[in-house]
Amino acid sequence: MSYLSEISYRRGLVLFALVLTILIGGTWLTVKATTDYLLNQDAASTARDWAAYLVKSVPDLNLIAGGEQPSSASMAFFDATRKSNQVFRYVIFNRDGYSQLVSDRNKVALVDLSEFSADAARSAATLTPFTDVIEGNTADVPAYFARAYVAAIVDDKPIAVVAAYVDETEQRDIFYRTFLMAAAALCGLTALSFGIPAIAWYRRTREKQRADRRIHYLAHHDPLTGLYNRSRLTGQLERLLIARTPGASSVAVHFIDIDYFKTVNDSLGHDGGDFFLKTIAGRLRAIIRRDDIVARLGGDEFVVIQAYVETKDEAADFANRLLATVKTPVQFNGNAIISTMSIGIALAPSDGNNPERLLKCADLALYKAKNDGRNCFRFFRADMDSELQARIALEKLIRNTAAKDGFVLHFQPVYEMADRHLIGFEALLRLPRPDGTLIAPADFISVAENMQLIDKIGAWVLREACRTAATWPKHLTVAVNLSPAQFTNGDICAIVADALKVAGLEPRRLELEITENLLLGHSDVVLAELRKLKDIGVAIVMDDFGTGYSSLSYLWRFPFDKIKIDRSFMQGFNNSGHDAETVVKTIIGLGRQLNMRVTVEGVETAEQAAFLDGADADQVQGYFFGRPVPASDIFAGGLPGFGKAPPIAPLLRAASPIAAPAK
Repeated sequence: MSYLSEISYRRGLVLFALVLTILIGGTWLTVKATTDYLLNQDAASTARDWAAYLVKSVPDLNLIAGGEQPSSASMAFFDATRKSNQVFRYVIFNRDGYSQLVSDRNKVALVDLSEFSADAARSAATLTPFTDVIEGNTADVPAYFARAYVAAIVDDKPIAVVAAYVDETEQRDIFYRTFLMAAAALCGLTALSFGIPAIAWYRRTREKQRADRRIHYLAHHDPLTGLYNRSRLTGQLERLLIARTPGASSVAVHFIDIDYFKTVNDSLGHDGGDFFLKTIAGRLRAIIRRDDIVARLGGDEFVVIQAYVETKDEAADFANRLLATVKTPVQFNGNAIISTMSIGIALAPSDGNNPERLLKCADLALYKAKNDGRNCFRFFRADMDSELQARIALEKLIRNTAAKDGFVLHFQPVYEMADRHLIGFEALLRLPRPDGTLIAPADFISVAENMQLIDKIGAWVLREACRTAATWPKHLTVAVNLSPAQFTNGDICAIVADALKVAGLEPRRLELEITENLLLGHSDVVLAELRKLKDIGVAIVMDDFGTGYSSLSYLWRFPFDKIKIDRSFMQGFNNSGHDAETVVKTIIGLGRQLNMRVTVEGVETAEQAAFLDGADADQVQGYFFGRPVPASDIFAGGLPGFGKAPPIAPLLRAASPIAAPAK
């Protein structure tokens, strides 16, 4: 949560507490004011009633007001009221407001010295009662009492004024107890009515703040290691470059790649690989200075930024320290993980003055370090700039081609080995250059994956391959290669289903080829997706079989429809003695036992084809049987009606603009 959001949140809490306090305090004051008002009214009413009662009950009131002794009946009345717990005093005034008789708990007697009462005189003058409520502050009066002046009227003229003093202490206590309970109940209800929504608001606010903080964190950090991600790294590096003054120290970008990290995943699984990466991240974080920056770009790629570097040798010394951090074995479940790293270094401003160029330069230097044997570092050199420009041009070409769906597909035939019968084609992606020549996928697929465009490209390949296959005879299939990124970045099942629906192609005619790399690290998730694809009705093929470390383990975990033996076995056919032949025969036999068809790729000579005849291979694919060609050339290539091909006769050997024989 940002600083401004935190301030706003705290102000909201203070405002809410203030409002709640005002509401509770207002409720308390309102109830008290109402109670006091009702109490005063009750006390005054009681005093008036007693005064009026005395006026009616004393027949010689006019005589008493004139200074004469009260009659025996009046004395009896005064004696009776003296015993009342409520009325503790009577005073009889003449009509001019002077006291004549006092009756209290001690005596009933005429006064020796008459005292004037303005309230009594006013009541006689106006012929209206006058009342007040008084807090007692002496020992001879109650703690709380009411006093009422009531004029005795005869023939519309006042003859006397009676003042009645009524003890309201007990009544006040009853009122206050009731007030306290009512006020407490109302304040409690007020607190609940606002407190419950307040608690809900508080919890939602805190949850939103936690979610916002998590989103903000994930937007700038790698979730596995907690290091900065590419976006945050780029921003921090740009900040350093902007803050750097001309002639000041350099900024060094160290691009790091863990050597042979794949073997860690192969041997220890996904958990072991994650633990290793987190350990390396911790070591990198421990070695950097306060102003340095460390980030993970993904996979086993890290970047460390040296904020202030005086000389190239200083960057080299730091790179040696980085190399040393990974050499200490990492212990995981009793296993010691021993690895090395390769580092590419770019310096600012000599190699570039913006984050994108510096990272590309460091990446090129990293490739040089790998090519020089790994476990070393290399600085970016000027002669690498041509490679950088070529990489930038390739990225631009890929981006523009993807935006226009300008890729093209070539199709290589696949034959049944037994009778040389054509059974389908594999769709192979090509990237056209501006001059019309084509770039093979091996040269641009990894770049497209780094650019995060493989989803868009892969979806186009599926749509185009299905659309083309829908025009062929219904017994022919089409095979499409899937990238691992298509499984992690999108709903591959929905994409495949949509491509089939739009093209009107039967699912059984589509084969989806995956490599072992797709299954490494996330095999359970990927296998679940593959099962969904099989439920659609498409065939799943294990491509490049025999080159990985754990392909066999996946064959019994998932019912693949077909195995494709990697072309490297046929390429080594003439130079490996009988080793390649033995492996190929073994894989073919394994496929038979698992009820999986076996296709051999890379068949380029008649000798290889003859061997596969004897090895009882199911299907073959390679230049000897046909080169990849555009869809428009399939009919023109000697396959009218897509019937049987002549034995071993090379078909579709049309010249390809691709120099390398790779897919």
